[in-house]
Amino acid sequence: MTAKTFFIIHGWAMTGILGEWLYKLVSALRVRERGANVVVVDWLPLAHQLYTDAVNNTKTVGHSIARMLDWLQEKDGFSLGNVHLIGYSLGAHVAGYAGNFVTGTVGRITGLDPAGPMFEGVDIHSRLSPDDADFVDVLHTYTRSFGLSIGIQMPVGHIDIYPNGGDFQPGCGLNDVLGSIAYGTIAEGVKCEHQRAIYLFVDSLMNEDKASFAFQCTDSHRFKKGICLSCRKNRCNSIGYNAKRTRHKRNSKMYLKTRAGMPFRVYHYQMKIHFFSYKNMTEIEPIFYVTLYGTSADSQMLPLEVVERIGLNATNTFLVYTEEDLGDLLKIRLTWKRAPQSWYSLWTEFRRYLSQSRKPEQEVNIRRIRVKSGETQRKYAFCAEDPENTSISPGQELWFHKCLDSRRIKSGTRQTVELP
Repeated sequence: MTAKTFFIIHGWAMTGILGEWLYKLVSALRVRERGANVVVVDWLPLAHQLYTDAVNNTKTVGHSIARMLDWLQEKDGFSLGNVHLIGYSLGAHVAGYAGNFVTGTVGRITGLDPAGPMFEGVDIHSRLSPDDADFVDVLHTYTRSFGLSIGIQMPVGHIDIYPNGGDFQPGCGLNDVLGSIAYGTIAEGVKCEHQRAIYLFVDSLMNEDKASFAFQCTDSHRFKKGICLSCRKNRCNSIGYNAKRTRHKRNSKMYLKTRAGMPFRVYHYQMKIHFFSYKNMTEIEPIFYVTLYGTSADSQMLPLEVVERIGLNATNTFLVYTEEDLGDLLKIRLTWKRAPQSWYSLWTEFRRYLSQSRKPEQEVNIRRIRVKSGETQRKYAFCAEDPENTSISPGQELWFHKCLDSRRIKSGTRQTVELP
């Protein structure tokens, strides 16, 4: 038995039946690894209980899997290094127990949004941890929403990946969640985000040529600012089945943005903009959009999310992402939209007009925009189209073209970063 062997372990069962996701995951594994063994661990009688009872049963199920693995090791040619345990929700902690109890070391454990309640902050021997396998990778997709943490927040693997910050997932509507809570069907409301980890893993099996990249960062706040798009020293990795082993790291937190559906891959860009102010303004609250033009496609108008206040006479960093591969970037359009007017703001402006104390028009100057692609690690510099006209105010736009003195970090044929 030299083939790869996968164990799929479901989580807490509220309905008493196996979810549709399980069959999709089995099918994707059998297509991707045609010669592999795929084992479904059916522990429904112990999982279809009160949550607290199901939690207490995870240790028993993990021990049973470990005994089966010990039995298989007695067969010629069976290696624990070829074993990959894939656990969803409570099943992730079952996998952890199995890896802890087995004689030897399992090759890999993947935790798909491991359950949070009764596991957050507990001892490493009572939950999934990096010690449970040679490589433990984890996807966190439902943490911190409405004060609930369905999935575990803390890092529990060698690499812990938080798509979209591990919070609200694109395509999982906020109104659906609120409605489910209002009508007492919270299980349906949270299922979309909790199961997103499963479908991200399925996507990685089915769309190997569209692998999603995650980037190491200390927290979601810094990632949203566009600071963490480096691939140096193993700081980026593919997610899901294609994740590369990084045994020397533990609890490495990684982040990425995704689309609302398969394939989930997006293309990340870091933008650095220096805002000059010549009117002694103390602060601005702009609504900026950028449009990126490339050799393969053009983006839509993309919002520049202001995570903190804009720093005047300082360089500010932003994160933008596109759903299409734009190719080599050629130019950028920056648009400053006017803020929506309310009746109160109109009345305030009218009173200022009557008193001759009108608020000065906001204006900044931007000479250059620096861009870095997360997926290719290429760097670009774009200069204002008209060097004599670099000012922009609400309702206006500026165009930027590649600077004549700019040089890309990497030349030649455009290729995807070769991850470690």
